[in-house]
Amino acid sequence: MRALVLSGGSGTRLRPFSYSMPKQLIPIANRPVLEHVLDNIRDCGVTEVGIVVGHWSSEIARVIGDGGRLGMRVTYIPQHEPLGLAHAVRLARPFLGDDDFVMYLGDNMLPDGIAGIAEDFRAERPAAQVVVHRVPDPREFGVVELDAAGGVRRLVEKPAHPLSDLALVGVYFFTAAIHEAVEAIRPSRRGELEITDAIQWMLARGAAVKATEYRGYWKDTGKAEDVLECNRRLLGALGDQVLVAPGARVVRSVVTGPAIIGPGTLVEDCHLGPNVSVGEGCVLRGTRLADSIVLDGASISDVPGLYGSIIGRGAVVGPTRPGAARHRLLVGDHTRVEISA
Repeated sequence: MRALVLSGGSGTRLRPFSYSMPKQLIPIANRPVLEHVLDNIRDCGVTEVGIVVGHWSSEIARVIGDGGRLGMRVTYIPQHEPLGLAHAVRLARPFLGDDDFVMYLGDNMLPDGIAGIAEDFRAERPAAQVVVHRVPDPREFGVVELDAAGGVRRLVEKPAHPLSDLALVGVYFFTAAIHEAVEAIRPSRRGELEITDAIQWMLARGAAVKATEYRGYWKDTGKAEDVLECNRRLLGALGDQVLVAPGARVVRSVVTGPAIIGPGTLVEDCHLGPNVSVGEGCVLRGTRLADSIVLDGASISDVPGLYGSIIGRGAVVGPTRPGAARHRLLVGDHTRVEISA
């Protein structure tokens, strides 16, 4: 089995961060989302991975490299325009050949893993196996409708009036039968080749399509609030631990776990935590910070009450004069913010 990971797309819901970095490299517990994805794939026993990349290809390649550090071999597949998931499958055909494969959206977090689902697919080998999760409002997702026997009856992309609460979570398993389907379909009303249309095409011709419910934690990290929630979830596995990386210094400070402080970072006269991830090479002085993510190279000084914030790479946050107000910030890379009382 091979893997196809989709890491293109513009990430408009994560602006301003996605102006200067791909959304798949946003850190969760101090590791890029994409690395968490690749960990899950490796845990399924899959080591041959194709990553579909757009205009952020060089930055993704700089972080992931050839995959050797993660125990896999990575091939990069350019997609110059985001024309749909089925279009990505078309582009990847030379890499995929006739092998079975798992397709995984590179901004989805499933920390409980998919190894069991992969084993089910290997054992039964339906033409397609989709992974679903029950959601309170399915209108923003692809939705799977089941028949009375629990079989897949229909897939609908973002229905206005959903007949099911089973949302597609961005993980799909396919045999080579999918290639005929993606060649047969035409662009949808939004101008994309939809993978839901390709699977529906297979269903209409009697192909075996299975839906498996994922019961663990799932988060599409497409919005800042989702990134912060996912960071809390992963840090929660640390209990009340504080992880301080080699080369980091904590001086006259209180750090309440769970928290992670990256290498080469200085924390001085601060009160951090809980649920704080601080990246590499940051400087924090005289600051209280909770429930937040600080990306590499950022600097925060003399800010008495930050919470629920994401501070971008190389950003500088500091006061114009001392004050005691609490603030919530979503600060993009290389930004400077001055905070007054």
